[in-house]
Amino acid sequence: MTRITPILLAGGSGTRLWPLSRKSYPKQFSRLLGSETLFQSSARRLSSTESIQFEAPITITNSDFRFIVIEQLQGVGVDPGAILIEPEGRNTAPAVLAAAIYAYKNDPEATILVAPTDHVIPNTLAFHAAICEGLKEIENGQIVTFGITPTRPETGYGYLELFAPSSGSAVPIKRFVEKPDIESVKGMLEAGTFLWNAGIFLFRAKDMLDAFQSHAPDLKKSVSDSVENGQADLGFFRLAAEPWAKCESISIDYAIMEKMNSLSAVPYSAGWNDLGGWDAVWLEQGPDADGIVTSPNATAIECQNVLLRSDGENQHLVGLGLENIIAIATPDAVLVANKDRVQDIKLVVSELKAKEVVQAEIFPKDHRPWGWFESLIIGERFQVKRIHVLPKAALSLQSHHHRSEHWIVVEGTAKVTVEGSEKLLTEGQSAYIPLGAVHRMENPGKVPMVLVEVQTGVYLGEDDIIRYEDIYSRE
Repeated sequence: MTRITPILLAGGSGTRLWPLSRKSYPKQFSRLLGSETLFQSSARRLSSTESIQFEAPITITNSDFRFIVIEQLQGVGVDPGAILIEPEGRNTAPAVLAAAIYAYKNDPEATILVAPTDHVIPNTLAFHAAICEGLKEIENGQIVTFGITPTRPETGYGYLELFAPSSGSAVPIKRFVEKPDIESVKGMLEAGTFLWNAGIFLFRAKDMLDAFQSHAPDLKKSVSDSVENGQADLGFFRLAAEPWAKCESISIDYAIMEKMNSLSAVPYSAGWNDLGGWDAVWLEQGPDADGIVTSPNATAIECQNVLLRSDGENQHLVGLGLENIIAIATPDAVLVANKDRVQDIKLVVSELKAKEVVQAEIFPKDHRPWGWFESLIIGERFQVKRIHVLPKAALSLQSHHHRSEHWIVVEGTAKVTVEGSEKLLTEGQSAYIPLGAVHRMENPGKVPMVLVEVQTGVYLGEDDIIRYEDIYSRE
């Protein structure tokens, strides 16, 4: 049985789902639907069953997300495998190529499945059956993509035109169609030879390397140099920055797929959603007879065709007499939009960035390799944070030029080091960290540790940290 290496693409920003998805914590790592994140569901979907065998995945992401990737994969019992770190985002073509080169170096006969990690595919067995159908094609050097059978006239997706209709087997692709207008879409659906482009690809690594050599040799050289000169770092693999900077920022469709003749599509019709906007989330969550979808801490009264969602622990969102409205509340930002305009939310993010509004890209909850923290109150000369430290995790040994800190443990046990002196603090106990003191916080226990930190000083920015030792090798 052919063993497949999944390539998980996990570097996107997902601005169309603002304010839940932001540059600092994009949608694939969020719990949009259910108890698992989209990234976790994607990884579990590409785990072995009786009908199909997968190797440990290769994930390609950026430095900010590397520890989130490990934490979330381990959280659902998936071997993290190799994690490649992009020096900077360069779209999907360099990312796919880097992963293919990395896989080829380990196994010249590697078979690869490339998958975005922000899609919803609820029927895993049907998806595996489609993959098995695709495996029949790649033995002949074909590159296979998976096209979604359209269920509605959709102008937000790209399309694949097939040479002939298909009932489930692979069919050669005639051309790619960029997001069309509504009249074109209606004609395409009537023709019966068009599928939505899902951006999921199956191929042998050597065939993809040959394709890049033929159609994008300069890009292949830059990415190859970046892989060749990359370095291992705490279980991650950092691609070399200098050759990576020479890579063109281009999608795999533009760089390779649209130029190839040996490309086939396997139709898939057992449920798929790319959650490309809040309207897609509304549809996936199953509106009731009045078109209403609400989160547990939201209430709709005499509303129609609405999505009301609140992600604040102590924040209840209420809609009264609303129609065709999307309302999303997070602890630091609220979006209220006409449902017909949700594809324009990128404009909202652009406007907020132009006004230098911090909520455009940054969450109040800041994820770190040891856990996370969030700012609860910010004053001119003080700040109150909640800090959540994972079991056996530790912050760096550090000091600050401009602030002192007061720590109060509210859950678990903390091991605190101040100027070389260590002590254990349990719930209700506290420690004071004078300005300039060298200190460290650790969680020696088997359960998460939570404390409240009160900072005081003339400057409270996160860049006021001098690190002396760090188990995560951060500068």
